[in-house]
Amino acid sequence: MNIATALTIARKDVWVALRRRSTLVGLVVFPLIVALGLPLVLRRVGERTGAGDATMAMVPQLLDAFVFFLVIGSAVLPTAIAAYSLVGEKVERSLEPLLATPASELEILLGKTLAALVPTLLAIWLGGAVFVLNANRQTQSLWGRTFLPDTATWIILTVVVPLAALFSVLASVLVSVRVTDVRTAQQLAGLMVIPFAALYVLSEIGVFDLSPTSLLWIAAVLLILDLVLFAGARAVFDREEILTRWR
Repeated sequence: MNIATALTIARKDVWVALRRRSTLVGLVVFPLIVALGLPLVLRRVGERTGAGDATMAMVPQLLDAFVFFLVIGSAVLPTAIAAYSLVGEKVERSLEPLLATPASELEILLGKTLAALVPTLLAIWLGGAVFVLNANRQTQSLWGRTFLPDTATWIILTVVVPLAALFSVLASVLVSVRVTDVRTAQQLAGLMVIPFAALYVLSEIGVFDLSPTSLLWIAAVLLILDLVLFAGARAVFDREEILTRWR
């Protein structure tokens, strides 16, 4: 496999994706909501309940829940890029020339995966960094101390977020290979957010907590699922089938 070929494909797809306003807006708006909006929610909670020890004891759990929103974002944001890079190119008839090049199927698959993965991770990590700074500014003002980044934050941003984004991208590839409409591909791929939203709700109602141990278990499950999805994506991403069935 030629990594340079995969990177060339990725650069081209990123350039095309970022020229689409809806994709660019999504990559900017969601991290901004988390980075700027959720610290204001934290301040509002502190002002309403009082900045006492009882409220301060709940702050770490609340902050970890806010950081977990970035996992949800990492599952949502890459679907538009990943689905469009296959189905959109098929509709615009720019995929067939790519498949006719000497690039291997694995190089094409890797390039399109990176094109959806890298912009998402950069946007999420930037949003996470700004969130940490803003959250610490609010907690310093209310309680005289900072709480982030804690162990859970590091695990979420460096392990769970990349695995969740990869899960979403690979699922989008599998969906995109089987459908011929961009909107349908995006809608079906968008369903990948449901498990992560469910995890957030379960953590909020106390079924489990977002402790480092729980997060590592989530990461382990995601790693297994990613390996399975990657194997599935390689199996269905067949050059000859796509060239003939998508005409």
